[in-house]
Amino acid sequence: MPGEVTYVEAAGRQVRLTSPDKVLFPEQGWTKRDVVEHYLGCAPGAVRGVHRRPCALKRWPEGVDHPPFFTKRAPATIREAVAVRFPSARPGRMPIVDDVSDIVDQVQLGCLDLNPWTSRAEHLDHPDELRLDLDPTEGFTFDDCRPVAAACRDLLAEQRLAGWPKTSGSRGLHIYVRLQPRWTFEEVRRGALAFAREIERRLPGLATTAWWKEERRGVFLDFNQNARDKTIASAYSLRHTGRVSTPFAWEELATIDPTEMTLEGFRGRWAAAGDLTADIDRAAGDLSGLLALAGADAARGLGDAPWPPHYPKMPGEPPRVRPSKQRKPR
Repeated sequence: MPGEVTYVEAAGRQVRLTSPDKVLFPEQGWTKRDVVEHYLGCAPGAVRGVHRRPCALKRWPEGVDHPPFFTKRAPATIREAVAVRFPSARPGRMPIVDDVSDIVDQVQLGCLDLNPWTSRAEHLDHPDELRLDLDPTEGFTFDDCRPVAAACRDLLAEQRLAGWPKTSGSRGLHIYVRLQPRWTFEEVRRGALAFAREIERRLPGLATTAWWKEERRGVFLDFNQNARDKTIASAYSLRHTGRVSTPFAWEELATIDPTEMTLEGFRGRWAAAGDLTADIDRAAGDLSGLLALAGADAARGLGDAPWPPHYPKMPGEPPRVRPSKQRKPR
C-alpha cells in the first residue's frame, strides 16, 4: 500500500523501506520487496561487484513501464559517499557500497540494477577493472556474442589476463578483467580499444569497433565503457528486462541461456552454482601487454577513436562527426 513503511534487516542493520509492495514489474507482478529479497539472497556476489565503487543511481521509482532517470550525486539518505571528479571536471559526491544494506538503500530509491565505476574509493583515478561490453547490433543476437566472447577469452589468455564472463541481463554479454590499480582511466580505455581492435581483426564481419551506429554491423565491443564515470550493470544486477546479469563459467559459454536468468529462474541458479565471482579479486593483472598492442596500432597509423560526446575533446581524437555528416573534399 502507498505510504506503508517497513524495515528490512541487512548486514545487521535495519533499513527503512517505503511502499514495499509497490509493483515495479507489472507484467510479472514483482514488487520492491522482491527486488530487495533478490539482493539479500545473492548478497556476497552482489556486494563484490560494487564494493567501494562510486555508483550512479539508475532509478525506476514508477516501475519498468516508465522511463528511468540517473542520479549521480548521493542523496541525503545514502549513508556513505565519496568525493569524485566528473569528466566535466565538476566535483560531486557519489554513493558507495560497503555491504548489502547499502544496496537495499539504493533499491529504496527505486534502483533495480547497480551501476559502479571501474575504480574504487581508495584509488579513484586508477581503475582496477577493465570491462569488455559485447553489444549485438540490429539483426544480431546473444548467440553471435558467443564466438566473440570465445575470441576474447583466447586473447586474454595470451595476455595472461583472467576474464570473468556474465550475461548482461539484456541482449549482450560482459567480460570483466581485474587489473592492478596502476594505470589511469585513459590508459585502461586505450588498452581496451587495442583489445577490441585485435578481436575485430580476428573476426572480421562479426566483431566491430565502429563507434558510429551507421557504420556498425555485428557485435560491437564498446571500448568507451572504460572511460571515467562510465558504468554498466554489475554482476547479479536485476535489469529492467526482468533478467539478472548472471556470471557463468567459460565452460558454459556455448550453453548459457540468458532468457532463463529471470528473477525467479536465477534463484535456482544461485542455489546450484553459488557465487562464480568469488575469486575475481585474486586475479588482478597487468595492462602492459595491451598498451603494447595499442603502441603497435599507433605505429601503423591507427590512432584514437571517438570519445563519448559529453567528454572533453581528447588529444589525437578524430572528429566527433558522423561519417555521413562529414564535409567531403571538393
